[in-house]
Amino acid sequence: MKNKFKMSAFALVLGAGAVFTAPAALAQSSPVMCPGYEKPKTTLVGERTGKKVQKAFEFYNEDQVDEALNILYEIDPSEDFDAAYVNRFIGNLLAAQEGKGSKALGYLNQSVEPKVLNDLEHSQTLKLLGDLNMQENKYTDAIKWYNAWMDFTCKEDADVYTRLAQAYYEAGQLDKMIEPADRAIALYDKPNKNPYVLKLTSYYERKMFPQTVAVAEELVRNFPEEPRWWTQLGFFYLSVEDFEKGLSTFEMAYIQGYLKKVNEIKTLSQLFQTNGMPFKAAQILEKHVKSGLLDEDADMLASIANAYHQAKNYDKAASLYAKAAAKSSDPEHYRKQGTLLLVAEDYKGAIKALNNALERGVENPGKVHFTLMEANFYAGDFREAYKHIQEAKKDRSLRRNAAAWEPYIKEKAKNRGINI
Repeated sequence: MKNKFKMSAFALVLGAGAVFTAPAALAQSSPVMCPGYEKPKTTLVGERTGKKVQKAFEFYNEDQVDEALNILYEIDPSEDFDAAYVNRFIGNLLAAQEGKGSKALGYLNQSVEPKVLNDLEHSQTLKLLGDLNMQENKYTDAIKWYNAWMDFTCKEDADVYTRLAQAYYEAGQLDKMIEPADRAIALYDKPNKNPYVLKLTSYYERKMFPQTVAVAEELVRNFPEEPRWWTQLGFFYLSVEDFEKGLSTFEMAYIQGYLKKVNEIKTLSQLFQTNGMPFKAAQILEKHVKSGLLDEDADMLASIANAYHQAKNYDKAASLYAKAAAKSSDPEHYRKQGTLLLVAEDYKGAIKALNNALERGVENPGKVHFTLMEANFYAGDFREAYKHIQEAKKDRSLRRNAAAWEPYIKEKAKNRGINI
């Protein structure tokens, strides 16, 4: 799963707070929330630096960012605060430019290292460093800065926790994703799918399928209007072999019109069969063959035939195997057709289909000969029955059964005055 929290340059700048309202406003501070916090004295840039910053701001206000940067680059502050302040300004401007993220990080790092910025500026820059490192695919650094922001402000933010979980994912630290994802889920005023998806991904990629199912259930409960959560939950139930819940989930999704893909319809049909409802399985496939979603190829016809076979609708199953065989010329399709016609007591049809299977090189021909013996016997053709029983005897696995039939066929033929 790739769901990176990429920030637009514009959003990165805005995320930095009130940095571009006016130079004086840049110096404002906001108290952090840590216990025992005492509001420090607000620091302002020096007069010489302030004048150049003011000029840079004017250029920025006219959308002349390069000119603003040139002025800021020329500043050589002697005071630590002034240097940090200017580095922060440069870093924010570069962050708004395509391809300048790495360079921006250098300046922003320098701005927070001395820890001399006013609280609001410092906290905003810590968060920006987290966001920008995410954008630059530096996930371990992003984790560091998001944690630094939380340590400094003693605040909990749902979005930051979500980004932190994302960073852990990108860094391959799957087990560490759960805690921030849970905190994000708890903090959002309204359910947000992102931390749920991250949590689900952590469990799924670690093959923790029962936990994956639990998160998928939460997604369905909180976002029932989203079709993919229903289908994903259904598939996850299959991963833990809970076929009953898998069926109920897929069926509810189907009723709501959420199943649109070929594999989803096929899965629903398979679940009907697995849960002892083969007739419904066949009907679902037939309906979507008619709609054009499913191809009416030999494999699909054979699948529908198999479902009808399980439903003991032998005539229907046999006719579908005949259609499949006509498309595929597969001897196995002819064999299944013949076997079902025998059960349906259509002996002539069975003989024709089974002979087609033999002609096309069916596997285990001995078994087909044995079935042909039965079809011919019940059709009253004892000579053909006897001929096929001789062939069936060549199969070691059938020899005993075939030998048992042989005298019975002779006796029936003799009673009818037929010489074998």
